[in-house]
Amino acid sequence: MSLTSSSPEPHPVPVPDPTGSTDGHRRAELVSSLAGVRRRIADACAAAGRASRSVTLIAVTKTYPASDVVTLAGLGVLDIGESRDQEAIAKVSDVARLLGLVGGDVPAPRWHFVGRLQSRKSRSVAGYAHAVHSLDRIELVDRLATEVARAERDPLEVYLQVSLDGDPDRGGVTVEQLLPLADAVEERAELLLRGVMAVAPLGADPDAAFADLAAASSRLRAEHPQATAISAGMSNDLEAAIRQGSTHVRVGTALLGRRGPVFG
Repeated sequence: MSLTSSSPEPHPVPVPDPTGSTDGHRRAELVSSLAGVRRRIADACAAAGRASRSVTLIAVTKTYPASDVVTLAGLGVLDIGESRDQEAIAKVSDVARLLGLVGGDVPAPRWHFVGRLQSRKSRSVAGYAHAVHSLDRIELVDRLATEVARAERDPLEVYLQVSLDGDPDRGGVTVEQLLPLADAVEERAELLLRGVMAVAPLGADPDAAFADLAAASSRLRAEHPQATAISAGMSNDLEAAIRQGSTHVRVGTALLGRRGPVFG
């Protein structure tokens, strides 16, 4: 099994509505919101003296249908984030089916698992994800590596989740635990260390929080120079993350709309 490890830069292509609906309202919504998000990223990069291409947009499509993923892919958004394994499994399959209906002009997306990863879900996630953004425990290193080897696929990209507030319920390692975790990843050929990830603490100054993450990234790169990625910034704080060096922003609400209540 081979999973593409590069992220192409496609030109937007017209995408027929894979649901068969003649109502283009949802596509128009996504076109408009995507333009707004891209403008925010471009403005933040310009203010920070960075090129817009230095930031990858990951569309977090949790609770939204596979048809939205296909529409976004046709608009050039090929990095898709999911945080619930059960939903992701079904959506990956549905997207593949819908892409077959619209033909070969729309590239397949790259799937990023961005939620907290449970050990028992490692086999499933290793089967479809190109990247995991939430590696925060030594036992997950061996578990993921074993499942990647079992799947006979390309190496799985991993980001080490850093805790910026010490809250164990939100996941993440301390800065002191970061290098031992990175060393463990480097020992496994099935995994590719990409960098760090974090979520700004609730109620905290995002600039200060992401500055701490940038410092952790610098410390990591001193020992692992290839680990250059910083996954940080969401709908409400992407500008602060970009100011502090984020290379990947994970955007849901600003792109797809506010989610209704989720039960279960």
